[in-house]
Amino acid sequence: MNIQAKEEINILIVDDEESIVEFIKMGLEAEGYIIHTAYDGIEAIRKAKEIKPQIIILDIMLPGINGLDVCLEIKKHLKASIIMLTAKDDIDDRVLGLDIGADDYMVKPFSFKELLARINARLRNMFPELADIVRVGDFSINDGAHEIIYGDRILILSPTEYNLLKYLLVNNGLVLSKRIILEKVWGYDFIGQENIVEVYVGYLRDKLQDKEHNVICTVRGVGYKVSIL
Repeated sequence: MNIQAKEEINILIVDDEESIVEFIKMGLEAEGYIIHTAYDGIEAIRKAKEIKPQIIILDIMLPGINGLDVCLEIKKHLKASIIMLTAKDDIDDRVLGLDIGADDYMVKPFSFKELLARINARLRNMFPELADIVRVGDFSINDGAHEIIYGDRILILSPTEYNLLKYLLVNNGLVLSKRIILEKVWGYDFIGQENIVEVYVGYLRDKLQDKEHNVICTVRGVGYKVSIL
């Protein structure tokens, strides 16, 4: 199944401890994020301005320019959510970090699971348009906006058309029977005829300009499938 989630979300990790950078990088890449790294304050500012990441994980104790000054400089130029990391469990440090624009604060050592939860919370708050995006080939599904983009076109879909196309896309490569589609899209209590699926597949093919049925394929005697590499 060729689904790439979060591929538009860039995260910059800034820490002078290589082991910490690699630990966070490995975990976030496994989650589907695009990861960039920096090991000092000067490099962090340069990369942030160049990459324009949505999330910056920023250590306070950095060579060159400390993390607090890096945060202050970045917030002047970018809409980025900054999560400060520090070995200091000092209330004054936390208050200062938040006062100069940091969005969150974590004390080392920390669990990756908690860091991931905080990243997802920051994305939902500051970048809701990206938090729910799933890509399947040339399709982008934005569940938050209840919107599907095909190539460079926003498809004008009814709620049922949206749910049907989304179900076909997230099951890319699988053959889905009409009965299964009815249960998942129309609900278990639907009492109409199975041919309603054919009708709505026809609507979708018209909107996708899929005259040759290359996007939504009919598997005779079984149902339908989307096959996107």
